[in-house]
Amino acid sequence: MRVARIITRLNVGGPSIQAISLSERLAPRGFDTLLVHGRLGASEGDMRYLLPAGGVTTHYMAALQRPIAPLDDAGALWQLYRLLRHFRPHIVHTHMAKAGTVGRLAALMYNQTAGRHQAAKVVHTYHGHVLEGYFGPATTAAFVGIERTLARLTDRIVAISPAILDELVHEHRIGRPDQYCVVPLGFDLAKLAAVDEHARQRARETLGIPPDAHVVSTVGRLTAIKQHHLFLETAKLVADRDPSAMFVVAGDGELRDELERAARDLGLADRIWFLGWRRDLDVIYGATDVFLLTSRNEGTPVALIESLAAGVPGVSTDVGGVRDVIGSIGSHEQAGFVAPFDDAAGLARAVDTLLRDPEQRRAMGERGRAAALARYGVDRLVADVEALYRGLLA
Repeated sequence: MRVARIITRLNVGGPSIQAISLSERLAPRGFDTLLVHGRLGASEGDMRYLLPAGGVTTHYMAALQRPIAPLDDAGALWQLYRLLRHFRPHIVHTHMAKAGTVGRLAALMYNQTAGRHQAAKVVHTYHGHVLEGYFGPATTAAFVGIERTLARLTDRIVAISPAILDELVHEHRIGRPDQYCVVPLGFDLAKLAAVDEHARQRARETLGIPPDAHVVSTVGRLTAIKQHHLFLETAKLVADRDPSAMFVVAGDGELRDELERAARDLGLADRIWFLGWRRDLDVIYGATDVFLLTSRNEGTPVALIESLAAGVPGVSTDVGGVRDVIGSIGSHEQAGFVAPFDDAAGLARAVDTLLRDPEQRRAMGERGRAAALARYGVDRLVADVEALYRGLLA
């Protein structure tokens, strides 16, 4: 069975990991995948190093890119249509907004010329969405209209969390409820699951962090939607109350210089480390006491899943699918705390609570690890997507 998997770009983040993992791991199950990916932005981290050496056919398409560019977008549409004509897929599966647009339009063109018996089923995954926190009201309304139209060209719409499904169906009225299914993210978490007390000690030695420091970290792109300025505001409040608190920012992006200046202005220059892109995430999470996420919008936050898999409790803004990851807030099952977006004081109180109570940190970390490994393993993801594909083709 042939699957054309189309993703806007293979930048650092959950969608890239999912696209690569599915393409590779579905091959032994009888799926021949063509993985199409586009152009990275100038300051984006590159995850193409994860592409397998063999078993998956890949196609780089420079015209496919995140920004709106009418000439390139038209070129990408035509190139995708020609690729589909050559590959003759049974399924076209798109990931991310731009690939979802041009990919589904290309699938429509292909299906109109392929004939009823050779038409492909069309699947789109919302790894989140750009319908909140990215654009002004007029632009957002235009994008909602586009997504509603594209939903009519789609056989199955995948949401990565119940919260995202609810937002898309009930708030934005995109597609019909019966078009949707929830397929949570899935990752190879074995390396993070192996983080223990000895690994934590080695991690701090590797990064040069004092053994008695209280470490608060975050991991992700340094872009506006991730709201690292809120991270810095929260860090300032925590630092003023806890002289042993230190802060680690792993990631890079167009806002790095601005954020480093802001950290200096807040008097945090000697207590916060900007590490850039790192592949040794087991070291980053191993050295961490509390993971802090301050995003304005999230689908299912990959970094939060990773921190929990390493046994590190999380504090986050209450956005998107965060509660689906942290657990039932207010119950014995929770693995962290949430606070309203832009509430630096509330985030700081939650961080303080965990830093002052090592037993609570340990208990939440253990609950988080168990939940993350059970819900977000890569084998479960592959089984879910295989069942989705076979159901559509049946």
